[in-house]
Amino acid sequence: MKLPIAQTIQILVKSKELNNLKILHLSDLHINKKTSIKQLNELINICTKLEFDFAVITGDIIDCKTKYIKGKLQILNTLKKDEKEIYYISGNHDLFYGLDDLKKELTNFIFMDNDYKKILYKNNNILIAGLPDRFSKFFNIKRDEQKIKKQMLNYASIFISHQPKDYKIALASKANLFLCGHTHGGQIFPFHYLVRLIQPFLAGLFYKEKTAIYVNKGLGTWGIDFRYKADPEITILKLIAKEVK
Repeated sequence: MKLPIAQTIQILVKSKELNNLKILHLSDLHINKKTSIKQLNELINICTKLEFDFAVITGDIIDCKTKYIKGKLQILNTLKKDEKEIYYISGNHDLFYGLDDLKKELTNFIFMDNDYKKILYKNNNILIAGLPDRFSKFFNIKRDEQKIKKQMLNYASIFISHQPKDYKIALASKANLFLCGHTHGGQIFPFHYLVRLIQPFLAGLFYKEKTAIYVNKGLGTWGIDFRYKADPEITILKLIAKEVK
């Protein structure tokens, strides 16, 4: 896990209720036996110096059974600062290596699979909602899309899930912002092209039907512990209320 300098991305959103909201977005940490304690402590130090209203982790937190990395997950648990909430959803690797065990370790975080929360921001109620990863059907976990869509239609909303493919749910729900990960930005060029055949978006910021979409390249790696032309990222997303053309 190579740690980058944190970046700030401005995102145009349609809803004035979200104006100036700052979200810390992390994804795809892939914490495993080889992840160093030093790196995790550095990640916490970087993030706690940043200014944000709440944080989201869009899946794939682990890349091995939790019994081998409990101490490392307890370090991650200290990410919460100044009562700023940390929301997370499942990724395919979390499902494979044991989502229930992961939930037991992340006691300071809020699990958002098939759930939604109202957040009071500048005297306005906004909504954050999440769904399990698309592989959840192989683990007998239902994705309650209708429940999530119905709630998001009533509020200025932020939708989180692991894969960019879920952008259609964001559009159908008229979500102001959709946050995801999974792609690693291709991780190693030229695999970017292969990922792009499978996923509708590779990395970065996009707009569709006035919904902003942000695909985080993540921090960890999968398979080979190497990245090329797909740098890892720690990102603050600053929302700016403006009509998206």
